[in-house]
This record gives sequence, structure tokens and C-alpha cells, in this order.
Amino acid sequence: MKKKSAILLLMVSMFLSMLPNQILAYMVNVQNAVVLESVNFRTEPSLSGSRIRYLSVGERLLLISKVNESWYKLKDKNGRIGYASTLTRYIRIETISVKAEPNATVVKSVSFRTGPSTGYANNRYLQSGEALYIIDKVNEYWYKAEDKNLVIGYVSTSTQYISTTYVEPYKLMDPEAAAQKAIDAGMKYLGTPYEFGSSRQNTSTFDCSDFVRQAYLDGIGMKLPGDSRGQGDLVKQIGKTSSNWHYLKKGDLVFFMSYKGYKPADYESINKSTETITHTGIYIGNGQILHTFSVASGGVQITNLADSTWELRFLFGGTPL
Repeated sequence: MKKKSAILLLMVSMFLSMLPNQILAYMVNVQNAVVLESVNFRTEPSLSGSRIRYLSVGERLLLISKVNESWYKLKDKNGRIGYASTLTRYIRIETISVKAEPNATVVKSVSFRTGPSTGYANNRYLQSGEALYIIDKVNEYWYKAEDKNLVIGYVSTSTQYISTTYVEPYKLMDPEAAAQKAIDAGMKYLGTPYEFGSSRQNTSTFDCSDFVRQAYLDGIGMKLPGDSRGQGDLVKQIGKTSSNWHYLKKGDLVFFMSYKGYKPADYESINKSTETITHTGIYIGNGQILHTFSVASGGVQITNLADSTWELRFLFGGTPL
């Protein structure tokens, strides 16, 4: 009996460590994946995805989402994100209720919807003064939350309706450590084919902004805008930008204008402050960028920025954190 209690305590502690660092006092559901038979843990939801490692029998992981009928997206105890089969012979999904203090209060009655859009059905109206636990900030407009009845739904992020102390977990990380995690996540996609307008729902192909977005999403759970201009606007809003790449830090996003030629003279008369962003990547230090830009180039790769046409096309760079 003591052994079973110790195992349960260890299991709950592991999942609490994955939650935001808050005082425990409120019931929250955590979905736990238990490995029943050794199975591949892959870099993408496909048999063509590279194997990260084999998951071991009895291993427990945090279920992030069910990507489709065949694949789960999971996080292991080391914080590595990958994909595994949904077949019940390999994985069993459990729900564990743990306690966490409410981190939000309803300011004004608002819809509690079944999905992050006004197109989804309304579970009910949340009432003024009601406590909530914010699980995640899905985007600029919607929180994923759990109410006192353990019902999970979605509510507006507008301060008109919700007052919260919730902070995205990546904002609590050391910026240098967060940037390195994003780089490490991006490196696992080296060689992934290029596709203009690639789907944001899978990792089989990337265009430039899709790749940058996925690296930060996998690495630290940050949801960047899906296009290069939106990413550029975000970096400008933060304000820590430079038009001299020598001042960039690891993990900074870098932005480029269209190709005008291979000689410095081809860019001398151009006012770069008014040029449109047409390409983005991640600066990884030592004058190198991690990016993808064409089918012919071979997909995701590391490229030297110094003494190249990329240096001539460079507009600015800066942190998204």
C-alpha cells in the first residue's frame, strides 16, 4: 500500500511541475498518458518522422493534444515534445485531478464556449465574481479555462470580462534559456522540405514563417504570428531591435527584404526602413541563421549571414520574448 501511495505521489508531483508555478488549492484536470507497450516517440505525427527514442513500458507523459485519429502530441518528463501512436495497445490516457489556486476572476458575465471562437456553442454564461483557473492562452483573444465544476471551456481574454494573474509559462523562463530551447527545437527539423504556404497543422513541410513559428511553439510553447510580417510587427512592438546583425543575440528573429541582386551596389539606393519583409529566420549566433527559403535549397538549413546576399537583404532583427 505504501509503495502504491509513493508512486501516486511521484506521478502527481511530476505533472504539477509541468503546471505554472502557483499555490495549490483548486481542482484541475491533468491528462496523463501511460505507456503500455514500448512505442516510437517521433518528431512529427507521421511514420516518416524521425524517431526521438522508444518510450518505455510504464513511462508517463503529459498529453498535449490528439493531433488526429492516429497520433498523440506528448511531452515527456524531460520536457521533450514528440508524437506517439493513439493505438490503445501502446498508450492509455488517464485524467488526474490536482489542486491549484484559481488565477482568474470573472469581472462581467461572459460566454464560456466549447471552442476558441464565437462560432462555438456556449456552455453557459460565467457570472461576475466567479473564480476560474486559466490553463492556457490560446491566442490574443481566447483563454482555455476550467471552472469550479471541472468543465473546460474558452473565454475572452478581454479585461472587460476577465481579471487574471495568469502568465504564459515561457515568460517566466530565463530569456537566454528560452531562446536556446527554441533553437534546439528548430534544429530537429533540419532538412525538412520547403513549401510556400505550408500548412500550420503539420510539420511535414515549412515555409519561412511557419518554421520559425513551429520552433518557438515546440521549444517554449510560444505562439508567434503565422506570417513573417506579423512576426516582424511583434518584434518591433517589443522594441529590442537592431539593423546591425552583429548586435543580435541567439534566438533573435531576423527579417529580410526581397532579392535585388548579389552586389552591394544593388542595395545602396534602397531605403530599408520602408522595405517590405519577405523572409524570416532565427539567428543562432556566430553569424549564422536557421531558416528555410526554397525547394531547390533543400529545406530547413543553417546559412552564413556574413558576406552573403542575406547580409545585403537584412532589414532588422530582435527578440520576440
